[in-house]
Amino acid sequence: MMLIPAHHFRDIERKPEYLQPEKCIPPPYPGPAGTMWFIRDGCGIACAIVTWFLVLYAEFVVLFVMLIPSRDYVYSIINGIVFNLLAFLALASHCRAMLTDPGAVPKGNATKEFIESLQLKPGQVVYKCPKCCSIKPDRAHHCSVCKRCIRKMDHHCPWVNNCVGENNQKYFVLFTMYIALISLHALIMVGFHFLHCFEEDWTKCSSFSPPTTVILLILLCFEALLFLIFTSVMFGTQVHSICTDETGIEQLKKEERRWAKKTKWMNMKAVFGHPFSIGWASPFATPDQGKADPYQYVV
Repeated sequence: MMLIPAHHFRDIERKPEYLQPEKCIPPPYPGPAGTMWFIRDGCGIACAIVTWFLVLYAEFVVLFVMLIPSRDYVYSIINGIVFNLLAFLALASHCRAMLTDPGAVPKGNATKEFIESLQLKPGQVVYKCPKCCSIKPDRAHHCSVCKRCIRKMDHHCPWVNNCVGENNQKYFVLFTMYIALISLHALIMVGFHFLHCFEEDWTKCSSFSPPTTVILLILLCFEALLFLIFTSVMFGTQVHSICTDETGIEQLKKEERRWAKKTKWMNMKAVFGHPFSIGWASPFATPDQGKADPYQYVV
């Protein structure tokens, strides 16, 4: 196979006939402000429903098997408040991660008029996505599920039925963190409940029959352990990706670093917002990321 020099490849990409803008229809008019983002993918929707079902199952077992039947009211109230607060934050983070535009590039903007409006200088390179007919900003990648190019796309996660990208990475990180915390909390409560039931009469430690209680607790223990491991690993990889300012796709493809290197703290603030505040832990606080121009192309 004949190799093409890099400078020749760049010259080809700047030619109008290579970009073929005439084959791209003008992008549709943008929807009204605040339009909800939602991916119509059957697998993703099913995974999101399963996620909610598993959290609600954990709520059911924690409340109706362990806490409400307990005669230690202080223990029940404290653990009930903590668990429900963490579960609420986890589901809220899941909704924000699922319903937030991850950073989609306008579809079909690779038109002749738009390319001319960029006023490209000699040596400046633009990349056209042949799948969604858009001019790709630097660090954008095409998602075959979302059918869009996503800025700083890390990966497509079926559990949130969305891509993890520039605009919703904070919510995905919070989702994994809160799921890991409620999983750990549930495991600790299951352990204490088993000890209590072994010491006391099984018929008095739950409002359900002993066999039903054991089955419900074992299922919860298995679910909590599985998701604790899974979400802890995801949380760690996401934090590492943020600190190194390198997305999962960029790491896999071993892409050449063409962007300025920043400190880990600056990278964290770029995702969670600045300055540092309690809003970092809130899925309801939209981070002020001080974003750059979305049409930032490689030079």
